[in-house]
Amino acid sequence: MGKLLLVVGSVLVFRFVLKLVEKTKVNAQKNLVEVFTEQPRHVWLYRDGVEIQIAIDALQKNDLIVVHAGDIIPVDGVIQQGTGSIDQHILTGESQLMECTEGDRVFAATLLLAGNIRVLVEAAAEQTVVAGIGRVLSETQAYATDLRLRGKAISDKMILVESGIAVVTLGLLGPLAALGVMWSGLGARMMAYGPITVLNYLHICSQEGILVKDGRILEALHEVDTVVFDKTGTLTYDRLVVSAVYCLGDYDENELLYYAATAEYRQHHPVAKAIIDRALALGIEQGTPENTQYRLGYGIEIQLRGKTLYVGSVRFMQAVGITLPPQLQAIQRDIEMRGHSPVCIGIDHALVGVFELQPELRPEAREIVRYLKQRGLAVYIISGDSHNATRHIAETLGVDHYFAEVLPEGKSRLIHQLRDEGRFVCFIGDGINDTVALKSAQVAISLQGASSAATDTAQIVFMNQSLNPLRQLFDYSGELERTMSNNYTLTMVPGIINIGGIYLLHIGLAVSVGIFYASTAVGLCNSVLPLIKERTVNSKPEYPQDEPTTPGEAHG
Repeated sequence: MGKLLLVVGSVLVFRFVLKLVEKTKVNAQKNLVEVFTEQPRHVWLYRDGVEIQIAIDALQKNDLIVVHAGDIIPVDGVIQQGTGSIDQHILTGESQLMECTEGDRVFAATLLLAGNIRVLVEAAAEQTVVAGIGRVLSETQAYATDLRLRGKAISDKMILVESGIAVVTLGLLGPLAALGVMWSGLGARMMAYGPITVLNYLHICSQEGILVKDGRILEALHEVDTVVFDKTGTLTYDRLVVSAVYCLGDYDENELLYYAATAEYRQHHPVAKAIIDRALALGIEQGTPENTQYRLGYGIEIQLRGKTLYVGSVRFMQAVGITLPPQLQAIQRDIEMRGHSPVCIGIDHALVGVFELQPELRPEAREIVRYLKQRGLAVYIISGDSHNATRHIAETLGVDHYFAEVLPEGKSRLIHQLRDEGRFVCFIGDGINDTVALKSAQVAISLQGASSAATDTAQIVFMNQSLNPLRQLFDYSGELERTMSNNYTLTMVPGIINIGGIYLLHIGLAVSVGIFYASTAVGLCNSVLPLIKERTVNSKPEYPQDEPTTPGEAHG
C-alpha cells in the first residue's frame, strides 16, 4: 500500500511540475509580447472644444485626441497642437527623450513625460506599429513548438536507452529499482528547458531594442563566421557632412561658411544641410539672400550686399564664367580619391573656396568592426557607391574586404557567392533597398527601425537604428548557447547519477523521485536565470525622480 501511495504521489507531483513548466513558458511569452503592446483602455477625444473620455476601441482614423503628461500615447499619429517630452525607449531602445512639437509623428505605447499634446489619429488598436510588433513577437511561439519537437527527439532517443537499462534492472534488482531507473528522465526535460530559455532571451533582447522575429536566429548567430555590411545607411548615415574647407582666395573658413550657408538659405537638399550644419556648429549665423536662383543639377546663385555668390559643382563654376585656379585640379583629385564630393563657392568672378563633403560615418562603426574582428569573424562591405568612396570607408574602419558599385541584385549574388564558399553569412543593411540581399543571408539584420518592424525582410531589427546592439546580440547568442548546454547537462547528469546510485548504492524509489524533481527545479532556475539577472541589472529607475530632466538637459 505504501509503495502504491508513493507511485500515485509521484504522478501527482510530476503533473504539478509539468503545469509549472507550462505556466512559466506562457508567462515568458506573455511578458515578451506585453513589452510592446501595453495600452490604455480609454482615451480623451477632443471634439467641439471639449475632452470626452471614450474606449480606445471606439477611436477612428482622423479623430483628435488629447494626451496629458504621464500618459501613454495610445495611437500612431501626428501632433496637431502642443509640445512634449516623449520617452520612446519602448520602440527605439534610446533612453534620450524626444522633444516633439506640431507636425512630428508619435507612436503608440510611448510615454509623454512632460507637456500636453493633441494628436491626429493615423492608426489605432491593431493597426499601430506597436501592435504589428506584438503580432511578430506572438509568432515566436511557433519556434517554441519547434524546440519542443527537438527536445522530444532527444527524449525519444534516450527513452530507448533508459528502457533498456530498466529491463536489465528489472531482472537484476526488481521492479522498484526498474521504476527508479525510469525516473531518471534522461534528456526528457529539454522539451521544457529549450522554449523557456529562448523566450527569456527574446524578452531580454526586446528590452534592449532588439526585435528578434525568430528565436532560431539567436541559435544560428553562434555559427556566423562572416559579417557583411551595406555601406550607405548602415556604416554611414544617409546624410553628408563638411569634412574640410579649402580657402583659395582672400576669405577664411568662417567667411566662406557664412556666404555658403546664406546661399543655401531655406534649401533642404543634403548638400545645403551639410553646409548649414557646419556653419551652425561653429556659431556662424547665416544671412538672408537676395534674388536667389537655383539651377537644377548645377548649383545656386544669389545676390548679397552687392556681391554675386555661386555655390555648386565645378561644372557650374565653368558655366557662369568663373576662372578656375590651377590648384583646383589637385584639390579635386585628392577629394575624389577619397570618394568624397567637392562643392565650390565663387564670389563675383573668382573661385574662393571648395568644401569637401562626405557621408557621415556612424560613430560606433569602428568599435563594432574591431569587436567583430576580435571574435575572429570576417568582415565585408558591399556598396553601390564608387570604388574610391567604398575603399576609403573600408580603410577607415579597418575592413579588408569590400565590393563597390554593386546594384541591389548584385548584392544578393555576392551573398550567395560567400555562402557557396562555405561561409555562414550575417548581412546587415538599412532595410530599404537591401531586401534581396537580406533574404539571401542565413542571418539578416536591419536598421530600418520601428516603422517597418512588422514587415521588414530581416529576421532581426535594431529599433534604435544603431549598430551598437550588434555586440549585445552576439553576446546574448553566446550566453544562450552556454545556457542550452547547461540545460542538456542538467537533464542528463542527474539521470546518470540516479542510475549509478540504484546499482552501486541501492537507493530507493523515493530517492530517485527526489533526484528527478530536484534536478528539474535546478534546470528551471538555470533557464530563467538570464532574465532574473537582466531585471536585476535594470532595476534602477531610468529617470531619477530627484533630478528632474529639462528639455535642455535631455538634448545635452
